[in-house]
Amino acid sequence: MLRWIEVLDSSIHGKGVFARRRLREGQLIGHFEGDRTSENGTYVLWLIDDDGSEVGIRGRNALRFLNHGDPANAEFQDAELYAIRNVQPGAEVLIDYGKEWSEE
Repeated sequence: MLRWIEVLDSSIHGKGVFARRRLREGQLIGHFEGDRTSENGTYVLWLIDDDGSEVGIRGRNALRFLNHGDPANAEFQDAELYAIRNVQPGAEVLIDYGKEWSEE
């Protein structure tokens, strides 16, 4: 995964995930890795499990530093992150945190 992305300081917030090479629309960027959790917090990705229940994953790899962007240029399908448009080298990879998210 790190051949495609790197973690750098972000002008959006703290650290961010940046493309090291051009990411093409539809390309798998990486897998969000971490431990399951039922508690919300920093670096937690919420997914819907096979039985329809919500499950949290507390991130421990580079993808935990993804920032929110509108428009986003990547999205999760389960725990796999895909580019939803071309991302140029040096550009920050951004996801949509969802309508329930708000900046505090």
